[in-house]
Amino acid sequence: MSLRFQAINDLTSETKEVEVTGPSKITAIFGSNVFTLKTAREFLSDEAYKSLNASIKGSKKIDRAVANQIANGIRAWAESKGVTHYTHWFQPLTGTTAEKHDSFFTLKGDGTAIEEFDGAALIQQEPDASSFPNGGLRATFEARGYTAWDPNSPAFIIEIGQGKTLCIPTIFISYTGESLDYKAPLLKALEALNKSAVEVCNYFDKNVTKVTATLGWEQEYFVIDEALANARPDLVQCGRTVFGASPAKGQQLEDHYFGAIPERVYAFMRDYEAECYKLGIPLRTRHNEVAPAQFECAPIFEEVNIAVDHNSMLMDAMSRVAKRHKLKVLLHEKPFAGINGSGKHNNWSLATDTGVNLLAPGKTPKTNLMFLTFFVNIIKAVHDYSDLMRSAIASAGNDHRLGANEAPPAIISVFVGQYLAKVLNDIESRVGEKFDEQDEAILKLDLHRSIPELLLDNTDRNRTSPFAFTGNKFEFRAVGSAANCANAMTVLNTIMADTLKAFKKEVDGLIEKGDKKEIAIMHVIQKYVVHSKKVLFEGDGYSEEWHHEAERRGLPNVRTTPLALDAMVTDKAKHLFESNNVYTHSELEARHEIELEKYIKKVQIEARVMGDLALNHIIPAALKYQQEVASNIAALKAAGLADSAYTAQLAIVKEISERVQIIYTKVHELVEARKIANNIENTRTKAIAYESQVKAAFFDDIRYQVDKLEHLVSDDLWTLPKYREMLLLR
Repeated sequence: MSLRFQAINDLTSETKEVEVTGPSKITAIFGSNVFTLKTAREFLSDEAYKSLNASIKGSKKIDRAVANQIANGIRAWAESKGVTHYTHWFQPLTGTTAEKHDSFFTLKGDGTAIEEFDGAALIQQEPDASSFPNGGLRATFEARGYTAWDPNSPAFIIEIGQGKTLCIPTIFISYTGESLDYKAPLLKALEALNKSAVEVCNYFDKNVTKVTATLGWEQEYFVIDEALANARPDLVQCGRTVFGASPAKGQQLEDHYFGAIPERVYAFMRDYEAECYKLGIPLRTRHNEVAPAQFECAPIFEEVNIAVDHNSMLMDAMSRVAKRHKLKVLLHEKPFAGINGSGKHNNWSLATDTGVNLLAPGKTPKTNLMFLTFFVNIIKAVHDYSDLMRSAIASAGNDHRLGANEAPPAIISVFVGQYLAKVLNDIESRVGEKFDEQDEAILKLDLHRSIPELLLDNTDRNRTSPFAFTGNKFEFRAVGSAANCANAMTVLNTIMADTLKAFKKEVDGLIEKGDKKEIAIMHVIQKYVVHSKKVLFEGDGYSEEWHHEAERRGLPNVRTTPLALDAMVTDKAKHLFESNNVYTHSELEARHEIELEKYIKKVQIEARVMGDLALNHIIPAALKYQQEVASNIAALKAAGLADSAYTAQLAIVKEISERVQIIYTKVHELVEARKIANNIENTRTKAIAYESQVKAAFFDDIRYQVDKLEHLVSDDLWTLPKYREMLLLR
């Protein structure tokens, strides 16, 4: 029996559900495995607590002597919960998280065994930097790298089976100081934004001393039976199906969306949610998504750094918990062709330490002007750096998703809704007019009356827009489901920091020339609206008309990752990131190299898997069925029947022969194309070759022939689980 039929048989004959005993109240377990400030108050001395609190809230460095006290307190807390090991938990450029576990156990010089965790171990560790992607920053023989504690992200305990490990969130840098992870640049971008945003906020409120970027991600994912997934070598190795004919019933009835959650998946959801609640991840929403077997979860908004960590922790927890339920979580952006892919919508906003959401209009002209200032600066930032926004979401997986089945196109545009579009048009229409020398001049724009209505139901959500205003936040919808949020957030916060910095310089210049502050602000806002209007689009991003219109406007439409990544290393990008202290030139070049290499390897793996499946699964099944049909023809001939009695069988034999021949030829041509690409030394040129000469040249053609054979070959001979089974069987 093939793995396919064994999996189906087991699925229908065995009970797969794992009993889950959840808490009666989420608040009873929320944050129980997190070293929160409340917990710190209990386990730390006053001196240590104040130092930790000042570090978190005021970005002050922790003295090493005090770090020993903090480390002892964290160990005492962890040991009280049964922890024996600790790890520096970090996010290298592999796209996954990393951890090296050490025990608290040590031996003293006299042989005495003790449990110990000091400040040095808390603050810094030394994993092997050469074994992680470094883009040429480190040679193989230069192995040293450092993880350094990020006090802003609280320590937490992961539970794997019966084991418990204390995790210390850290940044990861090379021996020479370059960033080798996602967290370090993100922290720098957030600090740059804070500085620029506070300076602009002080035009309106001198009490603002800190601006925090907030993030609420929406994580889409697929869940299928583990045994069915294991019977698909492409899912095991690529995370997506390289072959697979569309089932008769896919998502066309839209009956899965917001439907009743299947019982087995519901048990899995409750289980991973409980794990997440203990880790302090504030999950709020769960539901069926549009495609069959697709689901979504979303948390309450948090500060960006914490939200990014929590999303990485969530993906780890989901994958780990799924195994307990004999399920498989698929985080690839497009695991199944012909139905929706999965995104990770990044809902981003800005909040002040005075309790104001800068993307929510107020009730006075002054607060509306502050809203408008930040709103227009965001539009200008996206307009000026749309190429970097595209590069931030570029990946081999996301290339399959963008522009298809409710995913936004590769064209970066901004949707603001009809009311705000009218406000921006009103501002533009006054070009050439002189504003009155009265603060009340801004009332002529009717902001107070029109904008607050937006917060009710007066703006729709444009599912085809990659970057949409949705009431009091912007939703960056183009981010892929498997991505680390930090990449998109680093770019977004950096371009916003830079744009606000330029805005303040222009406003100050007008004030120095004699303009009143509010009038100066309005003049610069008006200039930015005119400058950036071509990036605004309120229509259907899927339409062919939009692609033509975008081209007419001069908006880039970079469809493939190798070319999209070019934006990372332009002079403009290097100046942007270096002037805001986020990336050095060498760090940008290294990341460009890493992303290109990642793309090459993923396409290379998919090409090899395609060849393996075609030659070892598809063709043998097709030939076996062809032989059965040929035997039937021979039997009919021997019975003396005329040729007209078996014309259908002859047609089947002929079609199988033709398709098998095409597949066999294309696979061997694919192998040769890979060999040619592999001999290219320049990484960018190699990535482009893999995209154009390997992927684009062969993948769809081979898949087309294989999927046709799936419909033709006898079902009992087809070894790979089919879409209808993976998507619909629980």
